Amino acid sequence: MARRDQYLVGLDVGTSKVVVVVGDASDPAGIDLVGYGVAESRGVRRGDIVNLDDAVQAIRRAVAEAEQMAGIDIDTVYLGVSGTRLKGFNSRGVVAVTGRNREVTREDVTRAIDAAKGFTLPTGQELLHVLPQDFVVDEHDGIQSPVGMTGSRLEVNVHIITGNQTATANLETCVNRAGMHVAETVVDQVASADAVLSADEKELGVALVDIGAGTVNLAIFDRGTLWHTAVKPLGGDHFTNDIHVALRTPLPDAEKLKRRAGCALASMILDDEMIEVPSVGGRPPRTFARRSVAEFLQPRGEELFHLVWDEICTAGYERHLNAGLVLTGGGANLYGMADLAEHIFKMPVRVGVPEHVGRLSDHLATAEFSTGVGLVLYGYQRLTAAGLQPRHRPGVAGVWDRCTDAFRKWM
Repeated sequence: MARRDQYLVGLDVGTSKVVVVVGDASDPAGIDLVGYGVAESRGVRRGDIVNLDDAVQAIRRAVAEAEQMAGIDIDTVYLGVSGTRLKGFNSRGVVAVTGRNREVTREDVTRAIDAAKGFTLPTGQELLHVLPQDFVVDEHDGIQSPVGMTGSRLEVNVHIITGNQTATANLETCVNRAGMHVAETVVDQVASADAVLSADEKELGVALVDIGAGTVNLAIFDRGTLWHTAVKPLGGDHFTNDIHVALRTPLPDAEKLKRRAGCALASMILDDEMIEVPSVGGRPPRTFARRSVAEFLQPRGEELFHLVWDEICTAGYERHLNAGLVLTGGGANLYGMADLAEHIFKMPVRVGVPEHVGRLSDHLATAEFSTGVGLVLYGYQRLTAAGLQPRHRPGVAGVWDRCTDAFRKWM
């Protein structure tokens, strides 16, 4: 049985902030989130490390805050990765069933998955995820679990995500220099999906749009599994910069103004609403109509959602999203974003927040914590599926290594 010293930790290193979430796995009923830490991100741009020392210090600050809240020492994390150099595509593997009486075994499944990833990666790319979608036994398709079935030919469809080796190595180096070990690197939208999407949405067909500060991460689910991923170089910081330039206000004040009075759909703002805007160079603040601010934020929102829609159409899933779209990430908190998305996509849209976050629901049940919470849930599900219990003790990283090696054999 899991003890109180058994924890899972998610680390999300974003463009604007670093988030650490701690989950306690000692309750047989499921993971319970017991701590978190947030620090302003430094040295990171669109998922890439641009200043290693600054990034290390930001990670240390967030980790220290999480350690203090949870009352533990953190030495192992599930690390979220993002960036425009991530690539997602679908592949298929085919093998002959070799089991006795033509019965599909776990070894057959493993061989089929290995066949699906039996290709040469481009120079500088590495394999991050191989996610099974469904199986085909002889002529019978749409099978979720083929073990024990009878047939002579086994096929598997998988979604593969690759990343840039250098970018991932630099991020892991930051974590190591901050005094921690990486249990596994997890693509952000894969983690976010675990935190905010329901099983029904994944089954019906849904697009997860994770709006970060520097990028938008897209994941499309259908028939319960992941079929398409993409990353677009546009995010919440672009909205902030629009305010910064158009209103000639300092960048930190532009961010505060966006959060306090920004709106992505101008028609939601009354004509007589006024806001005070700080000036630069010691000049007195000025007064603007709030609707005028929304009128130049709305085109940026439209640009973002048209990029997403173009990607969905290019992938051929525009008619598969029966559950609509789910927006998450810090950028989804901009007032009117879901309304603007519904106006553009002509389908249901909601803002997704982490659910089942236990005693910290008042703090973590917001869209900007989706990836951090999702990383913890991802790790818990992976270890549970492998029949293992997570161990987290200062100085006992070897136990984590054995757990990680065990479930990586299935990838």
